[in-house]
Amino acid sequence: MSANPNQTHELIYDWNLVDAPEKPKQRIMVTDETLRDGLQSPSVIQPEIQDKVYLLYLMNDLGVDAADLGLCGAGEKFKYHVTVLAKEIVNQKMPIQPQSAARSVISDIAPIVDVSEEVGVPIEAAVFVGTSPIRQYAEGWDINFLLKQTEESVSFAVKNGLPVMFVTEDTIRAQPKTLRQVYTAAIRAGAHRICASDTVGHITPHGVRALITFLRKMVDEIDPNVGIDWHGHKDRGLDVVNSLTAIEAGADRVHACGLGIGERSGNTPMELLLVNLNLLGWADRDLTKLPEYCEVISEKCGAVIPFNYPVVGADSFRTATGVHAAAIAKAISKNDNWLAEHVYCGVPSSMVGRVHEIEIGPLSGEHNVRFFLRKNKIEENPTYITKILEVAKRSNRLLSDEDVRRIVTVMSRRIRANQEVTDEELDYELSRKRERV
Repeated sequence: MSANPNQTHELIYDWNLVDAPEKPKQRIMVTDETLRDGLQSPSVIQPEIQDKVYLLYLMNDLGVDAADLGLCGAGEKFKYHVTVLAKEIVNQKMPIQPQSAARSVISDIAPIVDVSEEVGVPIEAAVFVGTSPIRQYAEGWDINFLLKQTEESVSFAVKNGLPVMFVTEDTIRAQPKTLRQVYTAAIRAGAHRICASDTVGHITPHGVRALITFLRKMVDEIDPNVGIDWHGHKDRGLDVVNSLTAIEAGADRVHACGLGIGERSGNTPMELLLVNLNLLGWADRDLTKLPEYCEVISEKCGAVIPFNYPVVGADSFRTATGVHAAAIAKAISKNDNWLAEHVYCGVPSSMVGRVHEIEIGPLSGEHNVRFFLRKNKIEENPTYITKILEVAKRSNRLLSDEDVRRIVTVMSRRIRANQEVTDEELDYELSRKRERV
């Protein structure tokens, strides 16, 4: 096909539309794994239950379809947390499918049954087992063991009223024959979904396409009503693109964690997945709560957000470079918000409830200064502009708002007194101010 710039906006020729894949026919669902796989990161802080509840509300605001609330079988504390969260979903009538992960053993699934009965809602059991040859060798398993574990665990869960998503760990390194046998056993035992997992972050987009295409064909032969999930990790930095490729190939639900926290290098980042789904036109979720969602995870789990992190990093919608600032400032002066959001950015800031910021620093130009003065309703005096830029050029960092206001104050006082001010005096004034701070 040929790209048509009118499919987006007349000012943009979008190469993403050249031979682009068709929009998925089915609704793409998203599972939030932050409170399970995300908390398996060795470096995170385990949040208190009230913080988990707060995150659950934010997940609901973001339109998340399912949430793994934790491992019931990991102990009484975790079982209690899953119970509290599941009750909140029920009491607040949240359209979120509660989940709890479990090994393919009855002792892990039984606590999920207990919680489900107490809360009065079916909790989806994410029953998992390792399937790759390397995992089988390490554990001393064979195919007969895998089939026995699969049939017994899924049958027990289904018999007790739990919907089952059957998960094969390390799917991306498992043999096709093994996957066919194990998934067939799970589906015939009652699993309504299967999940392919890139447990070690090994696969590439090409591999994802091959795997999901294989699974889609296999599932359609057994039971076309069974859904396919994709669970990816980011050890090779291919997490988001792999998730999008899985959707293209036939997966209808994908997993992610806030800020990408999780085992080793982590999981597919929820914030980046949601933004890309919206930008591709594959979803239309309200993402204005995304920064708050990430801030809560950062604060309560101790996950630092780098300043240059996409979408929610401090610098995501912030510039101090003259040429960038000039284009954005000119767009703002036209009272054209769309233009201001797109002229130097691929993600519109308003989509995630943020705004563009223009700072003043060593690489700034006149437009940076004028933007600041205009925004703060300060006279655009040419002398102010000249002096602010001179100070900025001598600096090795950005000027703070207080720095700029101090320069204006000093210059205003000297202008009224008809006095000159030297660079040394101005730099000294700023240094004194910073020392007092």
